[in-house]
Amino acid sequence: MSKISAIFSETFFGFAVSALTYASLFYFNNWLTSELTFSLGVNWIYSPAGLRLFLTLIFGLPGAIGIALSSFLISYYGDFPHDLSVCIGIGLISGFAPYLARVLVIRNIQLAPDLSDLNMPKLLGCILVYAALSAGAHQVWFTLSGFEDAGSLNHFLVMFIGDVLGSILLIALIKYCLDSLKRFMKKAH
Repeated sequence: MSKISAIFSETFFGFAVSALTYASLFYFNNWLTSELTFSLGVNWIYSPAGLRLFLTLIFGLPGAIGIALSSFLISYYGDFPHDLSVCIGIGLISGFAPYLARVLVIRNIQLAPDLSDLNMPKLLGCILVYAALSAGAHQVWFTLSGFEDAGSLNHFLVMFIGDVLGSILLIALIKYCLDSLKRFMKKAH
């Protein structure tokens, strides 16, 4: 019984952390980069993209589900049309494009499932695969959903660039914070 409880707790933790941190960073990024918006759902710098990838790399499926739910709620109660099917599609793409990138990278770049051998070239490969999947799937979905200003090569490229830049910026920030923490811990001892 305790093993099932531990698995449930770990799964719920990954889901909850993913949903809450993604929503928080989404609104912070929206506030910080509002002048860099290209069109609805497309931004020149989108740091939540890096968090999507990071959370699905760490938490796997629970992370993808947390991001999908959070993205659905953000879309439904935000600027997108209040159409359930449109917002469900946006949520599923937001959560499962990084998860699919995770699966593809683990299988094709020989990345260990526990990420023990993650290095910068493998991480960059994962970022590029994820950004292409996410931008492509979003633009196809926006076009199928009838958005007037969506689906062009320009929209795909801006979303791809925004996801890549946002991912690199977020990962650089995380690395900087971890390096600073290590230096602080060394000074404390």
